[in-house]
Amino acid sequence: MKIDYKNLYIHFIFSTYGRQKLISENNSVRIEKYITGIINNNSCKLYAIYANPEHVHFLVSRSPEISEERLATIVADSSERFITENKLTKGKFSWQRSASAYSVSKSDIDKV
Repeated sequence: MKIDYKNLYIHFIFSTYGRQKLISENNSVRIEKYITGIINNNSCKLYAIYANPEHVHFLVSRSPEISEERLATIVADSSERFITENKLTKGKFSWQRSASAYSVSKSDIDKV
């Protein structure tokens, strides 16, 4: 059976390690763009993203070929490396080892 991935909407929330305010306003757009690229390169579609000082929200429709856990791991690992290598925060950057993911309905997406 073929599943249309446009119906699998997930709202992810990643928090910085210890919920420290590490993401500056100056670097938030660069981080958002990088995460957007990761999502697009993994057969998913981004609807919204916002990087706060201590967490990031992003809303995606994901391909049925990738699980929420796999997508979250790819985004977390790659963005941690990007943030650290580009010195977008002081020292080595990391997300908390757990994240939140919520299923969202189509009617909620239409409001975005």
